[in-house]
Amino acid sequence: MADDTQYTCAVKVGEEIPNYTLKAYHKDKIQDISLKDARGKWLILFFYPADFTFVCPTELEEMAKLYKDFVKEDAEVMSISTDTHWVHKAWHNDSEAIKKIEFPMLADPTGSLSRAFGVYIEEEGVDLRGSFIIDPDGVIQAMEVHADGVGRSATELYRKFQAAKFVAEHGGQVCPASWEPGKDTLKPDLELVGKI
Repeated sequence: MADDTQYTCAVKVGEEIPNYTLKAYHKDKIQDISLKDARGKWLILFFYPADFTFVCPTELEEMAKLYKDFVKEDAEVMSISTDTHWVHKAWHNDSEAIKKIEFPMLADPTGSLSRAFGVYIEEEGVDLRGSFIIDPDGVIQAMEVHADGVGRSATELYRKFQAAKFVAEHGGQVCPASWEPGKDTLKPDLELVGKI
């Protein structure tokens, strides 16, 4: 028996992200921001359900605290929800936690970008909590999606970004579980890998 579930074709790890241009609230201005503008640097896309909610400001405030660390390592962070850019502006003006944000807050009221990344909840018109680490060529290197009741750790996302960047810059080396900069990496035996 068939159900009425609608499935979307979302980008996956190892695939290039589509280009979208969205309105954003950034640096006290409303502006158009294109994902292709981030090419040449790392990009962290941080989808969240909605402005003026409960868990979202805790996550975004934590990302705001780490934003300068991401920028120092040649990465840009962009948050995305299905709220409009005007709602982002109102939230930024109203919330002490959100006033700390310096990264672009993208508006996806039609859900088009959210659908492309597979985080849009059709029945509710909001996003799941999705985090995507995208390399300078626009290719997804890591992703994680949470149910809306489960908050993420910006510290862990930053660690994963550092690991992805290290692997990209040090061909042939890989990072073991919980790897952090300065810790030992692994160099797989490529002959053995080919036999598995």
